[in-house]
Amino acid sequence: MEIILSNYDNHLLDVQGLKKYFPLKKGIFRKTVGWVQAVDDISLYVRKGEAVGLVGESGCGKSTLGKCIVKLLEPTEGKILYSGEDIGSMGSTQIKSYRRKVQAIFQDPYSSLNPRMSVGGIVGEPLKVHSLYTSFERKLRVNNLLKKVGISPDYTSRYPYELSGGQRQRIGIARALALQPELIICDEPVSALDVSVQAQVINLLDDLKDEFKLSYLFIAHDLSVVEHVCDRIAVMYIGKIVEIAKDKELYSNALHPYTKAILNAIPIPDPRRKIKRIILQGEVPSPINPPSGCRFHTRCSEARQICVQEEPPMKKVGHEHYVACFNYL
Repeated sequence: MEIILSNYDNHLLDVQGLKKYFPLKKGIFRKTVGWVQAVDDISLYVRKGEAVGLVGESGCGKSTLGKCIVKLLEPTEGKILYSGEDIGSMGSTQIKSYRRKVQAIFQDPYSSLNPRMSVGGIVGEPLKVHSLYTSFERKLRVNNLLKKVGISPDYTSRYPYELSGGQRQRIGIARALALQPELIICDEPVSALDVSVQAQVINLLDDLKDEFKLSYLFIAHDLSVVEHVCDRIAVMYIGKIVEIAKDKELYSNALHPYTKAILNAIPIPDPRRKIKRIILQGEVPSPINPPSGCRFHTRCSEARQICVQEEPPMKKVGHEHYVACFNYL
């Protein structure tokens, strides 16, 4: 995948040719009979202070990519560079330092919190693990973080089951901020929340980004969620990135047929506007046996013979606008 990297010194995160395959085992001897190609040759970068959206259908590999970046999974192939340093070659001491700089906010705010720990213990645990501050200073830091995310310090003695979904996610955000990270992987942080709460959490994340000069990789399955948070947006389909562009450019001038389809699916709150819906035919192919050539050709109304035979390269079509489609080569 060709991504032209400019101003490399300003890049906080560089993902280069990343692949993550999971073995498919069968039989009494658990013989490997195939591979699930969850992430297949992805290149992506995040600048300092930038929010990059990663959007696609469920099962396309977004969360797997995020877990590789925070080293919850080891990639099959490719490199992840942080401030120009390959995290795959880091020792244990360097990894501990890396994990202070890169934190994650997870999708399910209940399962990502320890039900046996109080709110104060959950938010303060990263500080304790990294031996930061005294016990008294940790309590002050926890109280300050809770205020930052809109939770009263009186909640420090409560447990996750006593909180609402939005409050739990705010606790998850406070925990991610505890070590003063530079980059936060937001893995669908609002998809498990009510719509009314989603807007509050998105606004909170946007405010925190400006206040703490954070960078985000914001994973979502809905383009409308990332519209007001992200500076650039990458669209993913079955383990591949098919289009990357600036936020306004993507929404006004989407080029890839898949990007057009998911933009077309965003509801418009105006019953007087009549829009011709793009209906994608067929089912999403399995990452165990993805289609040849362009992976979207089985559902694309613009597909040609070359799309079946060859994989389209990622090409630059405008300022920071890249697309993998033979219609634009």
